[in-house]
Amino acid sequence: MRSIPIQPLTASPHPSPRDRLHSPSRWQWSWLLASPHRLGFFAGALMLSVSALWWLLVLAARWGHAPALPWALSPSLAHALIMGFGFMPLFFTGFLFTAGPKWLGLPPVEARSMLSPLLASLSGWAVFLMGVHTLAPLAAIGLGAVAWGWTGFTWQFAGLVRASRVPDRTHARVVLGASIIGVASLWAAVAGLAMDEPGWSLAALGVGLWWFIAPVYAAVLHRMIPFFTAAALPVLDAWRPMWLLWTWLAALGAQPLLGPWARVSDVGTAFAVGFNLCAAAGALWLAVRWGLVQSLRVRLLAMLHLGFVWLGIAFGLQAVAALVWWVSARSVDLSLAPLHALTLGFLGSILLAMATRVSCGHGGRTLAADNIAWGLFWGLQAAVVLRLLGATHWTGSTGLVGLAAGLWAAVAVAWSLRYGRWYGRPRADGRPG
Repeated sequence: MRSIPIQPLTASPHPSPRDRLHSPSRWQWSWLLASPHRLGFFAGALMLSVSALWWLLVLAARWGHAPALPWALSPSLAHALIMGFGFMPLFFTGFLFTAGPKWLGLPPVEARSMLSPLLASLSGWAVFLMGVHTLAPLAAIGLGAVAWGWTGFTWQFAGLVRASRVPDRTHARVVLGASIIGVASLWAAVAGLAMDEPGWSLAALGVGLWWFIAPVYAAVLHRMIPFFTAAALPVLDAWRPMWLLWTWLAALGAQPLLGPWARVSDVGTAFAVGFNLCAAAGALWLAVRWGLVQSLRVRLLAMLHLGFVWLGIAFGLQAVAALVWWVSARSVDLSLAPLHALTLGFLGSILLAMATRVSCGHGGRTLAADNIAWGLFWGLQAAVVLRLLGATHWTGSTGLVGLAAGLWAAVAVAWSLRYGRWYGRPRADGRPG
């Protein structure tokens, strides 16, 4: 794979600010290549909407509200793969190739260099979805293209880390290490589909969630939340000791091991309950230490901090699920509740907050959450609560799952349409990028 091209500091391939002010304001594909965040976020928004609408259709068909769908792959496995690996890595690329060079003291990256792996990923998901409903080997081929795309992105980011000479590359190295695990997880999931071993693919997805997706979030948030908070609220300090990052990564890394142990051993259950209660208390304490209460005065900042609270809730629900599993003699499984608190609550809320912030800042607009962004964020919070209630097995929980899926799809599509319009137009302030 070729190394990523880096723009020289003395030249820019983009139109000058004056040219931009006089350029057509209609949406154009070419503007997606003006900045990595435009291209990565547009692709991520596309996958976000497609995956949400696809799952809503699946549920509608399951409950007789739409024509029945043929299946060549387990619906739960297909759902897990596309929600776990579908859109988040694409948003990662937009952020990492925009912020990464700044972290590493390097010149900006050309968005054009991201095209090949990005197109491989998008076309791979299209083939994957066709295979899910027609032919399982086709789904494996599609996921293989996705894995190839992420391998390309990881190689490119590794080139940036290697080229950097700044003393502090810790966060970038954590992201790179997690991305390499993501490469291995994706290829392992491909192998599971190819060999008709769904358990292998699910295990690979679990590793990818806890050792790839979540650690990337941890590294970015450890660096950015204190910085954003101190910038908006100078009364607070940008507190981010490195031991905090390593402790956070250890708490995440233990989850794929604790879960299986807790399900087969009383000792494992006791350890998992205690460990996750401590992790929950630590995450909630950190949310307060980072300025949760103070952040509520600034909507865009509040979105980040409130999203972070879901991490503590997810750890707490992990403990509750393990305890209920033990108390009920392994007959009541609430594991979907902590899973969705983590994925839909923590990962989804932070994604919405960070992507909104980057889109505003790099779109030449005010760094603020307007009524639309604020409403979409609270729509997402409602979807999370409905989904958690739907995981309790109470009467009517099926309807709650459907409502959560519909609300999630509405938020995903509305956010994508709103911000996707920005990516194909010049910056509002006329500056390059």
